[in-house]
Amino acid sequence: MGFRRMDSNGPRPGNVGANKQRVNEMIRVPQILVISEKGEQLGVMSPQDALARARSVDLDLVEVAPQLKPPVCRIMDYGKFKYQQRKRVAKQQTNKPQIKELRLRPKTGIADVEVKVNKCREFLGKDKDKVILSIVFRGRESAHVEEGEKLMRYVLDRVEDVAKIESPPRLMGKRMICTLAPK
Repeated sequence: MGFRRMDSNGPRPGNVGANKQRVNEMIRVPQILVISEKGEQLGVMSPQDALARARSVDLDLVEVAPQLKPPVCRIMDYGKFKYQQRKRVAKQQTNKPQIKELRLRPKTGIADVEVKVNKCREFLGKDKDKVILSIVFRGRESAHVEEGEKLMRYVLDRVEDVAKIESPPRLMGKRMICTLAPK
């Protein structure tokens, strides 16, 4: 089994991390293709000339396509660019629907059921999440499944304008389960 020698000097100038981009003085190739801040192609030039041009308009020189020959660099505001990237990633992460579960018992009071209905409407409407509605039977309650069915029908009637039934109510052991999805 062989050992590889690791350099302790950090990354080499030619190596770029998975999501890091070279900016300004970090660009160390002989020639680059430069795109202006307005999106116009300025042509192939040295990084020093491109950096001087970027500094003259008070912006940064950012390498956007290092894999091409010659690498493509753009004159832009790097701070603004990073901010927009973070915003885009955050927006993608917040739009993922989740599955929420609401549990009820057959003897749950009507006021408490209304609170659960409002929560269900919020999950389905604003958050666009799926909801698993479950009624749990304990002890002798499982002898009166019809009470659970009445409660399930009541909740489904209250949320029918914002929900579609993905899987109808079914009894699984000591639970009655129904899956709802946003309309």
